[in-house]
Amino acid sequence: MFKGSIPALVTPFKDNQVDFAAFEALVERQIEAGAGALVPCGTTGESATLSHEEHRAVVERCVQVVKGRIPIIAGCGSNSTTEAIGLVEFAKKVGADAALTVCPYYNRPDQRGLYAHFEAISKSVELPIFIYNVPSRTSSDIQPETVIELSKLPNIIGIKDATGELGRTTRHFRECKEGFIQLSGDDPSAIGFNALGGQGCISVSANVAPKLMADIQKATLAGDFATAKELEGKAYKLHRALFRSSSPGPTKYALSTLGLCEPDIRLPLMGPDESVKAEVVEAMQFAGVTA
Repeated sequence: MFKGSIPALVTPFKDNQVDFAAFEALVERQIEAGAGALVPCGTTGESATLSHEEHRAVVERCVQVVKGRIPIIAGCGSNSTTEAIGLVEFAKKVGADAALTVCPYYNRPDQRGLYAHFEAISKSVELPIFIYNVPSRTSSDIQPETVIELSKLPNIIGIKDATGELGRTTRHFRECKEGFIQLSGDDPSAIGFNALGGQGCISVSANVAPKLMADIQKATLAGDFATAKELEGKAYKLHRALFRSSSPGPTKYALSTLGLCEPDIRLPLMGPDESVKAEVVEAMQFAGVTA
C-alpha cells in the first residue's frame, strides 16, 4: 500500500496564505504522474511554520482531493508528544491512511524518551504510524535498536529514514518485524536503499520531476536496476540543486518556473539566490522537466 515514489508535497503560499488552488493542482499532477502515495505537511511542506489551523486544513484538503485514489501519509510531527497525538488524531478523523511522525526536535530525548514518545502515540491513536528519522534537522537520532523494539508495536508500521546510512536499511530489514516498511528520505541514495530492502522514497525531487521519480521507483521495485540507474543519470543533478539553499526554496522556485505555484517561502527561510536559481533551471533541463 505504501511504496514507490511518495512526494513530500510543498505547501504553496500566495500573499503569505496557503494557496489551496495551487495545492490541489499539484496533488492532481502527482497522481497523474504515478505517485505511490502523498505526504502533506512534512518538512518540505514547511510544517514548522504552518499554524495548527493551516496544518489541519492542508491535510484535510489533501484527503478531499485524493478521494482514496492513492494513500495519504499525513505529516504529524512535534517535539511535544501531546501535540503529536493531537495531529495524528486529526489525521485519522479526516481520513488519512497513515501518519508520518518525526523524532522530537530541540529537546533531544535519549533513546528511552524516543521509545516512550512513539509508544504513547501508538497507544493513543489507532492509525498506522511511520517513524521519521532525520537527525540532520532534529539533532535526535533514533538508533536501529530502538526502531527494532518499536516495530513490535501494532501501529508502528514503518520508517522514513533520511540518514542516508544504508547499513541501517539492512539491519532494519533483517531485525524488524515482518512486513515493516522502509521508505527512504534521501533521494540520492534511494536506489541503493530499495536494493537493500526498502519499498520507496518520500521524495523532494518528485515535486519537480514526478514522472521521472515514479519511473525510477517502479524500476527498482521490479528489480530492474539497470533501468533505474539509467534514469537516475537524469535526476542526480536535480537532487543536488534542490538543496543548494534552504529547502524547499529551490523546489518552490522550480515549480514557479513551471507556472505551478509562487516561489514564496516563509521566514526564517529565504529563497535561493541567482546562482542557485540558474543551477535549478539547468538541472531541470538536464532531467527533461518542462512546462
